[in-house]
Amino acid sequence: MTRTLPDLQRWMHDALLRPEDADPADAAALLTPNPRLTAAQSLAIYQQSYRLRIASCMREQFPALCHALGAGLFNDFVSEYVRDAPPESYTLYDLGRRFADFLEAHRPDRDAPDREVWIDFVVDLARFERSVFVTFDGPGAEDLPTATAQTTDAALRLNPSLSVARYRFPVAQYYLAVRAEAAPQPPHPADSCIAVIRRNYITHMAPLTASQYGFLAAMLRDGAVPADMTPPWTTDAKVRDTWLRAGFFVDGSAQA
Repeated sequence: MTRTLPDLQRWMHDALLRPEDADPADAAALLTPNPRLTAAQSLAIYQQSYRLRIASCMREQFPALCHALGAGLFNDFVSEYVRDAPPESYTLYDLGRRFADFLEAHRPDRDAPDREVWIDFVVDLARFERSVFVTFDGPGAEDLPTATAQTTDAALRLNPSLSVARYRFPVAQYYLAVRAEAAPQPPHPADSCIAVIRRNYITHMAPLTASQYGFLAAMLRDGAVPADMTPPWTTDAKVRDTWLRAGFFVDGSAQA
């Protein structure tokens, strides 16, 4: 039977993602052997290289999670993830986009009344590392006018790279310790709110109080200082100065 190019592409795609299901007879029929390797052996080289490349990319995107799980278990999760959620983009930049959701959906205690704290930490850490990863290559404020102390509250706009999130564990501290090669132990549960931002092409993290998190989340929603919320610097003037120096804001009036 003659196979079209799309047929061949699907076959190769499936053979790379699910090598255990690949039929050696198909490889022999579709691939040309060489004097030293059969068609199936040649295909196995591509299958192994593909797995190693995917695992390497995921370790780069989730270094702290790899440390927490150990390289072997991390690689096993990645293999299952790629089979369940194959890459959808031409670039491996998007490879880890659904990883945290995959870990949450496939947790063994998903339907248990009492969930494992350890798995909660793994999922939170994956979400945090993904936010750090996308911040580095996402839109930023490097070419936008920086807000200053003279910028009015009404003109404050958030740095396009800024994101905020709430976690059940101190994931930022754990992540930074891994990056510093400190070999940290998994932390105990503790609520943490974190802002992630890129300034001058360097990614930074900043801890937030629960109220500060709520305020910045509302700014992200509304695009400006919310009319129905009191800025945190009305009770602590240092907050505004700290956030200005950290690059949280750009000057919306200068953009107009």
